[in-house]
Amino acid sequence: MRKWLFCLCVAFLPAACEVVETPLKLAGQTMGTTWHVTLIAPAGFFIDDIEPQIEDILGRVNAEMSTYQADSQIVRFNRQAPGVWFPVSRDFLRVLETALDVGARSGDAYDVTVAPLVDIWGFGPADAAIMPPSEEAIESALDRVGQDRLQLDAEHGRIMQREAVSLDFSSLAKGFAVDRIAEMLQQQGIDRFMVEVGGEIRLSGLSGRGDLWRIAIERPDASARSAVQPISLTDAAIATSGDYRNFFQLDGQRYSHMIDPRTGWPVAHDLVSVTVVHPSCTVADAWATALAVIGADRAMALAQEQALAVYFIRRVGDKLVHNHTPLFSAYLEENDNTGKQAGI
Repeated sequence: MRKWLFCLCVAFLPAACEVVETPLKLAGQTMGTTWHVTLIAPAGFFIDDIEPQIEDILGRVNAEMSTYQADSQIVRFNRQAPGVWFPVSRDFLRVLETALDVGARSGDAYDVTVAPLVDIWGFGPADAAIMPPSEEAIESALDRVGQDRLQLDAEHGRIMQREAVSLDFSSLAKGFAVDRIAEMLQQQGIDRFMVEVGGEIRLSGLSGRGDLWRIAIERPDASARSAVQPISLTDAAIATSGDYRNFFQLDGQRYSHMIDPRTGWPVAHDLVSVTVVHPSCTVADAWATALAVIGADRAMALAQEQALAVYFIRRVGDKLVHNHTPLFSAYLEENDNTGKQAGI
């Protein structure tokens, strides 16, 4: 379920027409990955006023939600004894409430308390795994997983462990950082932008060409990067989750970073990439992970039940098989020839 170090999930398409306005671009590093902001500035705008605010937002998200920072809010909560209320920030509570909602709607395929499993499989802050954990270790970790072990007091901004538990926000913290930056830009009067953190994206207004923003879903291939499906959209967020970059292999068996919190094991089905479009990048990020854990057949049904716009890629033999929910059709470019399902 871990996505903190997940690489860029979408490739940006070159412009197909003349650029009519020159966008301003900013970039940097955060959360073990990179961030990019492209914006069309209004008159009198100074780019130097924005970059420090972006860095401040990213710094605060890290300070509250990174399991790689020993003094972060989430790490301190994970060390907290059960039965004791722990004060958290408004942003922390906002992310946790989103995670719990997606967890409940996904039938526990998504669980923000998955940290013990992530750690024993070697995808956490400690050293990477060189072999799978024992059955006993998996069972022991599963005994410490379950979002029903948490108690929230939103009115007073605090949370408590009913039983010992550890949170992991890596599957939606990048999406939340994207949303926070987007909100800041809008508060500054900037309504034409693209914000991207580690492959999770939010778009607003028209691009510098004066049309919809054009990006592409990345081909799920660990050995190379290329675009596989162009899409056009605006005033929306997009997040992709997959099992094709962060994994280890032993004796010919591949173990993905995507852990099913219901079984304690990495997913082993043929669904290799899930892309979700949603108004909130936090929500899109979490749902992309949840659906990737569930697997193709149930994920398609659940996505439609939840009225989600989702694009799926399965690996069947040596081919990639694509399909999508009806709501995703609105974002497919006119030259899309995949239809509802196709092999590449």
